[in-house]
Amino acid sequence: MSGAEEAGALPRGKKRVKVYLVGAGPGDPALLTVRAAELIRMADVVLYDRLVGRGVMALVPEGTERVYVGRAVGGAADHQDGTNAAMLERARRGGVVVRLKGGDPTIFGRGGEEAQFLARNGVDCEIIPGITSGIGSAASVGIPLTHRGVSSSVAFVAGHEDPQKGGERVQWRWLARSVDTIVVMMGLSRIGLICGELEAGGMPGSTPVAVIQDGTTPRQRSVRGTLSDIAGAVAREGIRPPANIIIGGVAALPATEQGGSGK
Repeated sequence: MSGAEEAGALPRGKKRVKVYLVGAGPGDPALLTVRAAELIRMADVVLYDRLVGRGVMALVPEGTERVYVGRAVGGAADHQDGTNAAMLERARRGGVVVRLKGGDPTIFGRGGEEAQFLARNGVDCEIIPGITSGIGSAASVGIPLTHRGVSSSVAFVAGHEDPQKGGERVQWRWLARSVDTIVVMMGLSRIGLICGELEAGGMPGSTPVAVIQDGTTPRQRSVRGTLSDIAGAVAREGIRPPANIIIGGVAALPATEQGGSGK
């Protein structure tokens, strides 16, 4: 049992309370679900991370408590204990507690872990899905992740894994021959290694690749290339996280760079 659980578990017999795990979408506030926008406006407290768009945060009413629970890229991984403790503390106070997460809470967003933590501590939760950045960023440059003539399968893959696993579990070489479209999230710093592994698995070096930074926001930038040259293109263009990598034939389809209305 973690320290947060020992210190904050609800007493036996106390009325159960609730936390809303809300997907904030890929950045553009126009892409929020109706339910997400409703809860943000109703919230007594919003616990948010660094990937929540500024336009989305602008919807939080004045006077609502805001608690930043994110971390910088490369920051300490144990911040999750603090996030858990903050959720539990606010839940015990009552009111509408919104844990606002960039993208979708359960797509590489630790939403499953947070829901389990809350359940162990006698707190109910409701998960409000959001548009994950892998889908939103692809759409923002006109890439359909599936296409009847090009792609019948798509895989969402984390470019970084939890070091506590004791080794990488993503089988890149196997993926090279198993799926038409690969969406790599949180993998920009390893793009050269990932592309090399896919080539080693039999994916042609000419396979189209697109990389989209800050998809659906006014800061959106993108670059296209192939499996063999995209790492160099990313470096030349100065593409930075957060960014998504789209690999497969769909990445060569005509671009319609849309950006987003997020502020």
